[in-house]
Amino acid sequence: MTEKGKIIKGIGGFYYVKTAERVYECKARGVFRKDNKKPLVGDDCAVEVIDGENCAGNVVELFERKSELIRPAVANVDQALVIFAVASPQPPLNLVDRMLIILEQQGLPCALCFNKSDLDESGVGENFRRIYESAGYPVFVVSTKEKTGLGELRRFLEGKTTTVAGPSGVGKSSLINLLAGSEVMATGEISEKIERGKHTTRHSELFSLWDDETFICDTPGFSSLELYMCGVTKELLWKCYPEFVPEEPLCRFAGCAHISEPDCGVKKAVSEGRIAAARYENYKLLYEGLKSRKKY
Repeated sequence: MTEKGKIIKGIGGFYYVKTAERVYECKARGVFRKDNKKPLVGDDCAVEVIDGENCAGNVVELFERKSELIRPAVANVDQALVIFAVASPQPPLNLVDRMLIILEQQGLPCALCFNKSDLDESGVGENFRRIYESAGYPVFVVSTKEKTGLGELRRFLEGKTTTVAGPSGVGKSSLINLLAGSEVMATGEISEKIERGKHTTRHSELFSLWDDETFICDTPGFSSLELYMCGVTKELLWKCYPEFVPEEPLCRFAGCAHISEPDCGVKKAVSEGRIAAARYENYKLLYEGLKSRKKY
């Protein structure tokens, strides 16, 4: 007997497949190794049931993927949600931008969520909203403690598979549990000294939210990825800033790096306030980092 399902977790050579009725612990058939095709979290698949009572089976077929991310390695993701806190800890915008660039390089639609708005005494959340909405990203400023700002976020997630990314300590697990209406993710204590979460994701995993059409994918190690690991070069960097793209044709020189060249459309947009200065300053730092990286 075979059943259709979705791989929600993969650990140590076992794949956990959610079907309409249950979750099966499965091995993958050797034919996938022969075809050099590895099952990924998010894959739709067929499971051959070998022990119904103990929920054991084999993944015998992988269905066509509509998308595939390399870093993190997940399949059939529709969009990404990058989660930070407005305070405790305050977000380093350079890291925010690096994460967005990696997702842009892979062609994945992105949005930003800034949690802990209840701690935002100086209104920095609205400043972040202005910076990133002007760059073309949907931005949600929420509080899991006060349960505010969640309606728009739910509408963004509805009917989609969304990969979430963000550093520890920002309330990511608490936010997902609140959206799901149950404890689908383990939450960790927060160290007041270093303001980082003790709970660390060690494997990619899909969590069903309020129905079988809406999933969240939590992935490990995303915030530690470097741009070059995802194929971002200094020449490609500007294309990963959506707000730069319409300004680039106004540059005098072809191949403009938007750093020191005269008559640069991007720099003019910065001076006129159409591109946020904070984003442009991060662009220059990241460009110089990629430029100085040795090629082997």
